[in-house]
Amino acid sequence: MSTHGKNGGLDDVSKAIIEQLQSDGRRSYAEIGKAVGLSEAAVRQRVQKLTDSGVMQIVAVTDPMQLGFYRQAMIGVRVEGDSTIVADRLAAIREVDYVVLTAGSFDLLAEVVCESDDDLIALLNKEIRNIPGVQSTETFVYLRLKKQFYNWGTR
Repeated sequence: MSTHGKNGGLDDVSKAIIEQLQSDGRRSYAEIGKAVGLSEAAVRQRVQKLTDSGVMQIVAVTDPMQLGFYRQAMIGVRVEGDSTIVADRLAAIREVDYVVLTAGSFDLLAEVVCESDDDLIALLNKEIRNIPGVQSTETFVYLRLKKQFYNWGTR
């Protein structure tokens, strides 16, 4: 059984399974099976293949503030040299939860989750700005999270 369609993308059934899980990550395999026309075992196998291949993750999305992480920020990073090496170093930092290589005024964007402003300052000064190749950073502190959804579908 392949989870991929003819053009190398996901087939319609795999997309439907993903959309079911995006709408409710706790939905049972039996419920998903009814919605997409597969047995519970077939859904379980598809989900396993989708997670093993890195197409999706099944995680609990939390509100960092309610877990004691009172400072979130996006850090724009300008790099001198190979940005992929710097991206790998950023990705290895515990407080960094998101790294993307970009085009534009920044070479990289890194989202960080810290317990306090002091922790953010230490992270910037002792870790991020000390990575070889980091030329400059600009920090965008989050004041309020207005929207964070993961149910945008598969299109």
